[in-house]
Amino acid sequence: MKKDVKKIMLTGDRPTGPLHIGHYVGSLKNRVELQDKYDCYFIIADYQVLTDQLSKTENIEKNIREIVLDYLSVGIDPNKSTIFVQSQIPEIAELTFLFSMLITMARVERNPTVKDEIRASGTKKASLGFIGYPVSQAADILCVRADAVPVGKDQLPHIEITREIATTFNRLFGKVFPVPEAILSQTPTLPGLDGQKMSKSRNNAIFLSDSPKVVEEKIMKAITDPQKIKIDDLGRPEICNIYQYYQAFFPKKGEEIKLLCEGGKIGCVACKKELAKMLNEFLDPIREKRSQFAKEPNLIKEILEQGRAKTQKKATKTLALAKQAMGMEYHF
Repeated sequence: MKKDVKKIMLTGDRPTGPLHIGHYVGSLKNRVELQDKYDCYFIIADYQVLTDQLSKTENIEKNIREIVLDYLSVGIDPNKSTIFVQSQIPEIAELTFLFSMLITMARVERNPTVKDEIRASGTKKASLGFIGYPVSQAADILCVRADAVPVGKDQLPHIEITREIATTFNRLFGKVFPVPEAILSQTPTLPGLDGQKMSKSRNNAIFLSDSPKVVEEKIMKAITDPQKIKIDDLGRPEICNIYQYYQAFFPKKGEEIKLLCEGGKIGCVACKKELAKMLNEFLDPIREKRSQFAKEPNLIKEILEQGRAKTQKKATKTLALAKQAMGMEYHF
C-alpha cells in the first residue's frame, strides 16, 4: 500500500532577536503540534530583516542562533521538520524576481499589512525591498511548493498575494505551484507588558530565555487596571494584561483570578506574584533544554546545513519546473 504523503507547510520568523511568550502562544505551540501532520519547513527570513533594520546587520547571525535555540527548546524537532536560513537558498531570490513580473506595484502597495509595517518602522522613505517583500515572502512559500501557511489575521493579506501569484503563474504557464491555504491562528494576540503589541523593539516582551528573576521583575512592572488601586477595589480583568497571560497559559487559574479580581478579593501585586511563579514553572523546562542545546558547539551549524541541503534540493527542482513551464529552460 502506498504511504500517504504529507502536505507541505511553511512558516518562520525574522531574526530580529530571541522569541518571546507571545510567539509561543501565537505560533510556536501550534508549530510543534503541526510537525506530525505536515512536512514542515521553518524559514529564518534574514533578508527580510533588511527591510527595516539595514543598520543592524551585524546582529543577524547571533539572532539566527537565538531563534534556532528557541525552536529546539519548545519542541521543534529537526528530525521531523526542516529549519533553514532564507539567504542560503539563492533560488528564492530568483523566484522573487520572476514573481515580481506577475503582480503590479499598485497591488503590492495596497497591502494593508505592508502599510502598517512601514508606518510602525518609522521610515519616511520605504525601500523597494520593503514595499515588495510580500513578493519575496511568496517566493519563500512557493520555493518548497507549500500547501499551507499558518498565519495570524494580520498576515492574511500577504498570503492572499502569494495565492494570486501562484494562480497567475499557473494560468499563464501551466500548473506548477499549489495555491497555499492559510491556517489561521485561533489564539488571541498576547499583549505586551504595556498593553501594546508584544515586541522586542517596544521593550515590552517576556522572552522564552529570560531568567526567573527577569521574568518576575518584568511582570511586577506590567500595567494593570488603572482603577484598581486597593485590594478591595472591584477590578476589570478584561482590560488587564496580567489576566490575558493567565488566560493564555493557565486558563483554569485565570477563571479563579477573574472572580477574585472582580470581587475585590485580590490585589494586583499578589496577582502578579502568582503569575510570575506559575510562568517561571512553565518556562523552567524550556530554559533547561535551551541551556543544554547551547552547550553543543556544532549543533546549530549541523541543523542549518541539513535544512539548507533539503530545502535547496526542493527549491532547485521548483525553479527548474518554473523555467521549463515558461519556456526559459534553454539548451544552447
